[in-house]
Amino acid sequence: MAYEFLSVRREGAVEYLTLNRPDVRNAFNDQMIAELADWASSLSESARRHEVRAVVLVGAGTVFCAGGDAKWLASTIRCSEAENLRDGQAMAAMFAAMDDLPVPLICRIQGAAIGGGAGLAAVSDIVVAEDRATFAFPEVKLGIVPAIISTFVLPKIGPAAARELFLTGARFPASRAKEIGLAHAVVPADELDAKVAEYVREILTSAPEAVAAAKRLVRDVSGRLPADAASMTTTLIAKLRVSAEGQEGLKAFLEKRKPSWSS
Repeated sequence: MAYEFLSVRREGAVEYLTLNRPDVRNAFNDQMIAELADWASSLSESARRHEVRAVVLVGAGTVFCAGGDAKWLASTIRCSEAENLRDGQAMAAMFAAMDDLPVPLICRIQGAAIGGGAGLAAVSDIVVAEDRATFAFPEVKLGIVPAIISTFVLPKIGPAAARELFLTGARFPASRAKEIGLAHAVVPADELDAKVAEYVREILTSAPEAVAAAKRLVRDVSGRLPADAASMTTTLIAKLRVSAEGQEGLKAFLEKRKPSWSS
């Protein structure tokens, strides 16, 4: 499907998804939200067939994503509570679909990730930011709160950082984003693509079904006591050890060769 505000390109088993509204710093409006939800749905099918093994999310221009588009936000003033509820539900479904992708989502951030842009970082598995990038959850400055993205941001940054950053709405640098877990690598702008490529290479040498299982494992085990997770984790490892990938991986290791999935 062709999109107006997204650009999609596939190189081998890697899909590059670009937020393509550089004239408004890739800010969200209702159409871009719908397009992201549609893309996530279609990507999941390709990922399950292992046609796509990683996604790189980027923003066109000098800013990754500036949050909500001013015109779109202005239109919500005239909407009823019920209309705003439907609007919020569409955004929540989009973030959930991005969070639920069965392949690693690598987010490349330049310039700024504000509001919903920081929310995209939160639903990404790996975030690479340029050292001069800034982040913020500025919703309180507008008399609202980062309600929808909070369910994805809080597991990343924790309640202590959220109390400071949600309540003040203050901007913070990429170094702080890394410190609180919102970013994983912070590099100079001219090293962004190389760092992203490094992560992609690591993913492509890993078994695709195992990577998907590892992504689910993080979500399923987080917050549980070891005793509560034991049944699930032992069942999972037993299942994977006898799977085609598990058997191939062990044989490749013992035979000192690359496994079939390694590129």
